Amino acid sequence: MIKVILADDHEIVRNGIKLLLESETEIEVIGEASDGQETIDVVHELNPDVLIVDIRMPMFNGLEVTEKLKQEGHPTRILVLTMHDDSEYILKSLKVGADGYLLKDTGKQEFVKAIKMVYDNQKYFSGDISSTIVNSYLNTGLNPPAAPVINGENDYQLTKREKEILRLIYEGISNKEIAEKLGKSVRTIETHRFNIMKKLDVNNITELLRKVDREGILA
Repeated sequence: MIKVILADDHEIVRNGIKLLLESETEIEVIGEASDGQETIDVVHELNPDVLIVDIRMPMFNGLEVTEKLKQEGHPTRILVLTMHDDSEYILKSLKVGADGYLLKDTGKQEFVKAIKMVYDNQKYFSGDISSTIVNSYLNTGLNPPAAPVINGENDYQLTKREKEILRLIYEGISNKEIAEKLGKSVRTIETHRFNIMKKLDVNNITELLRKVDREGILA
């Protein structure tokens, strides 16, 4: 059973999340909080497996809460659930140690998947969020080749389609844009992305990009 705490200053949002998760037999909401200080106190008291936290809250915002808990070494995994898709918030969440970042318009299936992945000590960032991380990574000077080609000696048994999608991910193209380019659904592209990361044995987009650079998977 994955024990979860919900932190959001809007009661109606917390109620909506609880309603969404009530049919999940593997997830139990054990507590709630409406501001940053209350969130920290409840986490200390109940020791949840996963904290689902909004960014905008009184006292301390969600990123400040994340930073405080991570700095003290608290084992609770933290999933940021917010309506903010600004790159500033996304990159700051990475910096302070968030284990995942989802937008509030995320569907139930992806939401539950994210909770289970962060609980399993993995990172989870939805497709469009990942593209922001990719672009930030590229802007540090680690730019991809103009016409990258998959290195045949280190292809990790990737299929032809996976190689094509990996190339596009590396270029910083979002799942939605890849789907449009290839004439596939976003969900199909997300599935391919998940399989690529599994084959390369990485947990998040940053690790994926580093491995591509380090091992010359794109040459």
